Amino acid sequence: MTPKFSHTLFTGVALCALCQSAYAQTSSGEEVDEIIVTGQASQVELTNEYAGDQVARGGRAGLLGNLDFLDAPFSGTAYTSDLVIAQQSESVGDVLQNDPVVRVAKGFGNFQEVYILRGFPVYSDDITLNGVYGILPRQFVAAELLERVEVFRGANAFINGAAPGGSGAGGTINLVSKRAPAEGIRRVTLGFEGDNQYSGAIDLGQRFGKSEEWGVRANGVLRDGEGAIEGQDTSLSVLSLGTDYAGTDFRFSADIGYQDNHIDAPRPQITPLGAIPEAPNPSKNYAQPFTFSDEQQVFAAARGEYDLTETITAWVGGGFREGEEVNDLANPRVAADGSASAYRFVNTREDSVRSIDAGLKANFETGSIDHSLVTSATFVDLKSKNAFAFSDFGGFSAGTLETPLAVIPPQPDAFIGGDLDNPLVTETSENASFAIANTLAFAQGRLLATVGLRYQNIKTEAFDATTGTLTSGYDAGKVTPSVGLVWKASPKISVYGNYAENLQPGATAPNVSGGVPVTNGGEILDPFTGEQLEAGLKYDGGNFGGSFSVFSVNRPNGIVENQVFSADGEQRNKGIELSVFGEPIKGFRILGGATLLDNQLEKTQDGVNEGNTSIGTPEFQGNINLEYDLAALPGLTVDGRLVRTGKQFTDAANSTSVEAWTRLDLGVRYTLDTGENPVTLRARLENVTDNDYWASVGGFPGANYLILGNPRTLSLSASVDF
Repeated sequence: MTPKFSHTLFTGVALCALCQSAYAQTSSGEEVDEIIVTGQASQVELTNEYAGDQVARGGRAGLLGNLDFLDAPFSGTAYTSDLVIAQQSESVGDVLQNDPVVRVAKGFGNFQEVYILRGFPVYSDDITLNGVYGILPRQFVAAELLERVEVFRGANAFINGAAPGGSGAGGTINLVSKRAPAEGIRRVTLGFEGDNQYSGAIDLGQRFGKSEEWGVRANGVLRDGEGAIEGQDTSLSVLSLGTDYAGTDFRFSADIGYQDNHIDAPRPQITPLGAIPEAPNPSKNYAQPFTFSDEQQVFAAARGEYDLTETITAWVGGGFREGEEVNDLANPRVAADGSASAYRFVNTREDSVRSIDAGLKANFETGSIDHSLVTSATFVDLKSKNAFAFSDFGGFSAGTLETPLAVIPPQPDAFIGGDLDNPLVTETSENASFAIANTLAFAQGRLLATVGLRYQNIKTEAFDATTGTLTSGYDAGKVTPSVGLVWKASPKISVYGNYAENLQPGATAPNVSGGVPVTNGGEILDPFTGEQLEAGLKYDGGNFGGSFSVFSVNRPNGIVENQVFSADGEQRNKGIELSVFGEPIKGFRILGGATLLDNQLEKTQDGVNEGNTSIGTPEFQGNINLEYDLAALPGLTVDGRLVRTGKQFTDAANSTSVEAWTRLDLGVRYTLDTGENPVTLRARLENVTDNDYWASVGGFPGANYLILGNPRTLSLSASVDF
């Protein structure tokens, strides 16, 4: 038996012993209600909303389907559209401001949302739509499209397969598209934000059929104008159409969407050159006026499942995305004296993605043991075209962050790769996998044990942007196992533990390191595999719930020793997480929690920075969101959210850092009882104190760029149901 499985077995036995003791104490003093075993859940039907309607009772766990949170051997939170609407969220990142485990950053050199889970990045390329990889718009997803935002915490290569973009070591995110509610919906919303930004949205949904088994939902969004950041002008257009079928033996959903997101003079990230500059006024924009970011995406997803017999169900899901992006950027580099310089970077990108997964689930018994056996196969195919051009890397003077200097756009002719008007294929990838899992239910369903394996093959090819010739390739496979245990100590308490692995494509060896040739330069290493051990406790009090977990997860890092590049380095993150949610008192809702993270670099190259904290990883982060319905004035609700993020280092030597920050957000909404056409008015003020702070560091491994927090922002909206 290998050491890692010995640790897993030990953890499982310890948990079982602890829970048996807890259950014995409970049952000795009082009669315990029967515990219902739900087993593997639907691939299409969603879990119910929890008390307070801000979160759901559970979410997607990959091939295991949608699991109730007490049944899942993993941790996570699924945020509902009710929360999205109440907080006037505009993007996935806005919704995740409520999660104590997640922090939102930006991509490397662009405006892609990046989500940091357990200290590791999850690129927006690597989140799923209804369980399907790779088909969401890359940089930004409008929140108006979403029924649920589901956060899965921890290594997930087994349940989902390796993410096509190579991230997700600390968790993943699944988005669920809107479904027509039983009562139907016809709603128009008008909004205003910041200085001069207006928005309009329409949401139409209806159910049809003898038992209202068919549903249709259509959404449209327009947003245009300057927000709270000076000179940053946004133009967003979104359309989506979805349908679903909720039959007895057959369940199905399908969606198609279009998103056009354009930002003029988007405030960029900055790269410090030495000392960390003081955060400027949060409304200040140091973007060059000629810069912009533009993306247009068409995407679709479908998923269906059919009960072949009373005990066997088959499912298939799939989707596609066709996307185009153009960026013209100039991100400042700031010296210790506060002076800024920049160079121009222009790029175009076209993506074509196809993704599919299929599986079979069978429930059966062997003696007193219930089984839920699942097999699944997945395939993701990506073809990406890219071209780029840079101006002189020496750069131009851009003034300071407080007093930026606008310049005539320099010609991007110093370094060119490909034709911006006709980019060539620069990257292809194929991710294929096969998985099998069995959940065994013992002791009348009080003990659930899930064991499984996934074989994944990752094939990538890179091509020269100018000539189109193959420059490197990679084709390798890996098996990732997983073990999960759940002990239902009582109808209200579950204790769980898991062993899981993360999986990313192996790194390519550099030709030179520190001025010394690398003997295996150009070699692509085998897939990087990291390990996770996690244990925790979940509580469901009916109106109030929560979870507590401890975990350790690592990820290999490539280092050079004796002129050989290998995966012998390591980043290890250990942590404690607490989440709470629900409506403990009628009309009073709570949502939040905290994370403590011990992050260390281990086995570093030549022992440099050994034991240090990695860039951009705070030791503490916490959220608390409180919402209250005023009984004295029916229809009026007030809410407040406090977000705290600890100090973040900006270099691997841990010699410089950005300060901890705290942000306060307040909101109010009032629903007027106007009979058949209710009207809801909302107002929200984010960053009430107009605090100036660096919100995040990096977002791409090893990078130390800084993202300035948003200024005090007032958002107003009015919705009419008709």
